[in-house]
Amino acid sequence: MDNSIAVAAQGRKTYQWAGAGDLNAFFGLMIDNIGVMILTTSLLVLGYGFPRDFVLTRMIPGTAVGVLVGDLIFTVAAFRLARRSGRTDVTAMPLGLDTPSTFGSVILIIGPAFLAAKGRGLEATAAAEHAWFLGITMLLASGVFKLACAPFGGWVRRVVPRAGLLGSLAAIALVLISFLPLIDVAGHPVAGFASLIVVLATLTARWRLPGRFPGAVFAVALGCLVFYGMNLAGLGAGADGTAPSTLLRFALPFPMAAWWTWFATAWPEALGYLPVAIPLALATVVGGIDCTESAAAVGDEYSTGAIVAAEGFATLVAGAFGGVIQSTPYIGHPAYKAMGARAGYTLATALFVGAAGVFGYFDWIFFLIPKAVVFPILVFVGLEITAQSFHATPFRHYPAVAFACVPALAYLALITINQVLPEVGKPFDQLQPSTQHWIATATMLSGGFIVTSLLWGAALAHLIDGRIGSTVGALVLAGVFSWFGVIHSPLPSGAIMSPARVVAELKTQGRTAATAGQTPYHWAASYGVMAVVVLILGAVGEPPRPEIAEPPEGV
Repeated sequence: MDNSIAVAAQGRKTYQWAGAGDLNAFFGLMIDNIGVMILTTSLLVLGYGFPRDFVLTRMIPGTAVGVLVGDLIFTVAAFRLARRSGRTDVTAMPLGLDTPSTFGSVILIIGPAFLAAKGRGLEATAAAEHAWFLGITMLLASGVFKLACAPFGGWVRRVVPRAGLLGSLAAIALVLISFLPLIDVAGHPVAGFASLIVVLATLTARWRLPGRFPGAVFAVALGCLVFYGMNLAGLGAGADGTAPSTLLRFALPFPMAAWWTWFATAWPEALGYLPVAIPLALATVVGGIDCTESAAAVGDEYSTGAIVAAEGFATLVAGAFGGVIQSTPYIGHPAYKAMGARAGYTLATALFVGAAGVFGYFDWIFFLIPKAVVFPILVFVGLEITAQSFHATPFRHYPAVAFACVPALAYLALITINQVLPEVGKPFDQLQPSTQHWIATATMLSGGFIVTSLLWGAALAHLIDGRIGSTVGALVLAGVFSWFGVIHSPLPSGAIMSPARVVAELKTQGRTAATAGQTPYHWAASYGVMAVVVLILGAVGEPPRPEIAEPPEGV
């Protein structure tokens, strides 16, 4: 018998694909995905006023199916690796819903599109369908982009500096993933902080519970016990919203025919949101490459191209069935392997999460588990992504990572402004000139902040490395993007259009004075000036010495 066939046969007989470690790993991966689904539903229903049943029966099923397909593929990949290598301890790669994309898709695409559609006179369900189709479009575009990147994973990683890409992720993670859920946690601080401290102790500080009981499960259970205990004592608020009308229900839309009809006329609007969707997809591509490398470091050698292609395919399937959040390999394969997990945990997660969305018991999870209790897990995710962004970046590039976070701070400020202005009751043109200018500037700094963060971080990282050409290239690209409003658009809508049309629209909206000296012409010129200065610096200046960019000895 051929030796390779013998090894394969041995692998088929001896692979221990499920064990005690899979239980802890399942709870960790499953709760993370369920938490993102709760976040998505909460943002859409409570934050933007989407019809609750529309989200639960149209958007959530396809989103859950993306997890089902992706984790099933990764489960099969683990079996194939075990068969090929003859090893019995292969751990499947974890896959789940991408948390940064949740905020990016909901807050920057789906939510604003819904409000804009209602502003044009559409009733709530019609506006929700319009926004849903827009979310599907972005998900399909992301899936196609990932599949296109799969054969070029190494090239993508070389071209995009980690400081730029991870800096934009850190911006989303710290400012949005950690801060915004913390608002809900603080809304019910007794139960929320009881859950939060368990999450921080077990997941961040790595304390172990007796019997290695999953920290995430204990955090949610303790929080629910406190929350509903206070409710029984007359001190709490009870569950949010109305209980589902049925125990189970089946929903798995396939809206491609209706979507195509919509896309035939709405594609120009969809095109304007690609600068948000594509950087988020690119982040998951590079993240997939990093996750594959981390798996290889502990002995599980998966194909990088196959992993990226699998997440791209899962994203496409999710979009085809009406999903709106992309899937991605999760950081943490070595941790799952250390738990003793094999392939059982990804199989169990696929089946549980997929069935939760399709058969409707997620509706009960959303109703019964308070956001204040489950959102501490998202706070942990935000902290972990931020820490990982710095850890995976050379020390000399730390300032670039921090610099990339600044545009997201402007977006956070704009969220606050938009919360307060309706209460003030004054239209923009009746505010004090200094206030108008401050709001307009925050609007421009936050416009397309994901792309801005990537370009700012990349430019500074290249400059630190003394790479003049690459620095100038990043600045020129920023100038082109600002010319068309991809970044720094002075319009609140962030519409992509020519500078002349933007100036005319600013005049119509009464924002000419507030944006004086800050039109797309000025933003493009500012990046052009920066590029010229860098070229001059490269000609007459002395490049930085690598040794002074590293941490002092002992630090």
